[in-house]
Amino acid sequence: MSADGIAARRSAAYLLDRITGDGKLMSDLIAGGALERLSPPDRARAQRLATDVLRNMDRVDRLMTDHVQKTPPLPIHNLLRIGALELAQGAAAHGVVNDLVSIASRSKRHGRLKGLVNAVLRKLADHAAQDWLTLPTPRIPDWLRAPLLAAWGRDTVRAMEEAHAAGAPLDLSARGDAAELAKQLGGTLLPTGTVRLTDPGQVSGLPGYTEGAWWVQDAAAAIPARLVDGHKVLDLCAAPGGKTMQLAAAGKDVTAVDLSDKRLERVRENLSRTGLTAELLQSDALEVSGQWDAVLLDAPCSATGTLRRHPDLPFAKDGSEFFGLIDLQARMIDHAVTLLRPGGQLVFCTCSLLPDEGEVQIEEALERHPDLQIDTAALEQPWIESEWRSTEGGLRLRPDFWAEQGGMDGFYIAPLRKHA
Repeated sequence: MSADGIAARRSAAYLLDRITGDGKLMSDLIAGGALERLSPPDRARAQRLATDVLRNMDRVDRLMTDHVQKTPPLPIHNLLRIGALELAQGAAAHGVVNDLVSIASRSKRHGRLKGLVNAVLRKLADHAAQDWLTLPTPRIPDWLRAPLLAAWGRDTVRAMEEAHAAGAPLDLSARGDAAELAKQLGGTLLPTGTVRLTDPGQVSGLPGYTEGAWWVQDAAAAIPARLVDGHKVLDLCAAPGGKTMQLAAAGKDVTAVDLSDKRLERVRENLSRTGLTAELLQSDALEVSGQWDAVLLDAPCSATGTLRRHPDLPFAKDGSEFFGLIDLQARMIDHAVTLLRPGGQLVFCTCSLLPDEGEVQIEEALERHPDLQIDTAALEQPWIESEWRSTEGGLRLRPDFWAEQGGMDGFYIAPLRKHA
């Protein structure tokens, strides 16, 4: 952190205001330059502060319950959240309080409330760390918690919330020998072939980064490409390119498609770093034509399975886009079927915890397409665990699976085979 600490705290407050007030995603804010004026240490600190507040929002707000009688304006509320979190984590009260009061005082609209910030944080300073330990695991915001409860039940949702609160380790996919990479980096080789690091430090400073020996990819996100069977493969909605690189590293002839040219540039950069090759096509997935041995469709979805890594999602979104996404997924499945040669394979996946974006999609797709069936042979893998299997034949992965090893993102995956 900078000498006075204020730059990182001000920027963390800015991120929180834009996420909770304007519905912006943290990744978009950072890509847009929200932290570019900060030094690297302050940039990392600001992002960590904002992420920790979002991950623990329910707990942070509970901590302040007895000290804030009326919810203050959002910018002041977010300053208090940052302060409460830092005090609970054991930060020096003097620096936290002074910086946040100073930030509040500079607000043209809310500067008069600097006294509130000062009073609340000074009251919290004496007992925040102790009270923090007694608070329950943070709950997912109600708009998302309700459908998850309906789908999975209270015990499972609580287990998911435990996984979300714990955060996520760093998962890597290897270009070459995963066991050798795990040994080199001091990581753990998971049964699926992912290398997991629990305390990696700066990602770009790890051995093999510059040489492109690996790329960052959650263990669950790496599974769909492992099920692909065929040489000529179409990767729809490919950015940022993790699955494209997996397929290319496996020696397949890959065409990677994405609607966004900017996002496709990330795929290009990742392929360049790793020395892998694929044909890149900027296009609407619904307008692609041709015939492939296999199509990998990582369809646009609610991304509710990625809360461990992206705790901003339930605060930036409200679920209003669900129905549009579900309809788009169905249309993408229908189009993808037309791109398969006879006997070809479609691997459908979403990083969602909602059955409507997974199990239900496949049940309905099988009804619409009598020439499709679950590709059971693709699922005959020794590393697929029995609890992952869902009743319609796909795989349901959840954040609470592998909890002792650090969990995994929520994903739904179904390999389908077109009749020959």
